[in-house]
Amino acid sequence: MTVDQRLSEAVALLPEWLRHQHWFTGGRSGPLGVRPVAAALLHDGEPRVWHLLTEVTHDDGTDIYQVPLSVHSQRSDRLDHVRLGHTHDGHVYDALHDKEATAVLLDHFADDAPRVEGLRFHVKADVEVPYGEPSLVLPGEHHNTSLAYGDSALLKVFRRVDAGLNPDVELHEALSEAGCTLVAPLMGWVDGDWSADDVTVTGSLAMLRGFLTTASDGWALATASVRDLYAEGDLHADEVGGDFAAEAYRLGMATARVHETLAEVLPTGTMAASELHALADAMTGRLENAIALVPELEPFAAGLRAHYDALRERHDPVTVQRIHGSYHLGQVLRTVLGWKLIDFEGELMAPVADRRAMHSPVRDVAQMLRSFDYAARHLLVTDHPPEDPAHDQLAYRAQEWTQRNSEAFCNGYASAAQLDPRDEPELLAAYETDTAVYEVVFEARRRPSWLPIPLAAVERLAHAR
Repeated sequence: MTVDQRLSEAVALLPEWLRHQHWFTGGRSGPLGVRPVAAALLHDGEPRVWHLLTEVTHDDGTDIYQVPLSVHSQRSDRLDHVRLGHTHDGHVYDALHDKEATAVLLDHFADDAPRVEGLRFHVKADVEVPYGEPSLVLPGEHHNTSLAYGDSALLKVFRRVDAGLNPDVELHEALSEAGCTLVAPLMGWVDGDWSADDVTVTGSLAMLRGFLTTASDGWALATASVRDLYAEGDLHADEVGGDFAAEAYRLGMATARVHETLAEVLPTGTMAASELHALADAMTGRLENAIALVPELEPFAAGLRAHYDALRERHDPVTVQRIHGSYHLGQVLRTVLGWKLIDFEGELMAPVADRRAMHSPVRDVAQMLRSFDYAARHLLVTDHPPEDPAHDQLAYRAQEWTQRNSEAFCNGYASAAQLDPRDEPELLAAYETDTAVYEVVFEARRRPSWLPIPLAAVERLAHAR
């Protein structure tokens, strides 16, 4: 059997398997067309390891997905949960869950590793790559797959890839070169080539960075604080032992310092009145599209548009720079050395050019404020629905928790920056509204039971002047 035949049999298994992967963002109900656009054999032994880039056509469009595969001659019980199926070549698995295959992948960062056509492995100077360490797939990833090698390195493999430099690699490198200690240091990255309309394009495929030991997820810490508050329903947010405000303050400081460093090492600019008008038009367009999808937004539309109209009326320019772009409590980790920011890819459903564009840092602040609201309210929809006698009291406490931690975050930000985001109320309100509208569409499509969370924010924002 030729290499092309062996690979084509494996590719035939992908359509049904892909639609069930949590990182697959395309339409899941309609037919999927899968076509290889680049393939490399990383290891021609046991197991055989393929690096595969595929063009996937689905109901919502066409995307490029990275799907490394491992092929074992004998079926492996420990890999049954990531088994695609069987071909004449053997049993096919998702290679990123196969420790033998991921060892091969890491070995290709070595200077003496064999070159692979179409792939380039880069290592930063003075970096010790933990060759020989077994990998562990980290839980909780939504759009990518991250592998921890021992306690020193994390390889983040981008599942859906775009042409050009991934913002996560770009911003990690800029911050690492600047000596910023508020992110994990960049250790290396992988570039790859593939064919697109008979043209060869290049894009980022993976990023190797330091592994943040002793790290606790910001979402987990914040929601633990909310649970403490709910358990003591007659106490105020500042009276509960798990008060999060001090951490929110420190997180605001860390956010400001990262913004400051990005402004120092990467280009900055200003958004003139005409560009603010265009921004308001884009936000309004997203609102109109959202109303068509989620009619529950219609009663609040006029109040939401008012926040966008305020941008059109502004004449003072707005300073813009590179920012995080998709900032929430799941994108920050608390270590013994303080808060660290992760995942600088931006909004993954947006075009890569938009994710690399400059924005006001107030946008990151607005997104984090929305995340505080989610942390406070998600238990209302999961554990305390409206018919629960305690719902109204807990909803009041949730709003109190959100307000307390939002203020603490902004206070921390202002203490470490020349900008207090509350000094830009129109900009903050517009970005927060735009984020809430996005959340409404997301929840309506993917998690309808959580829709009351952003709808409550929309109602509040619509009546805020």
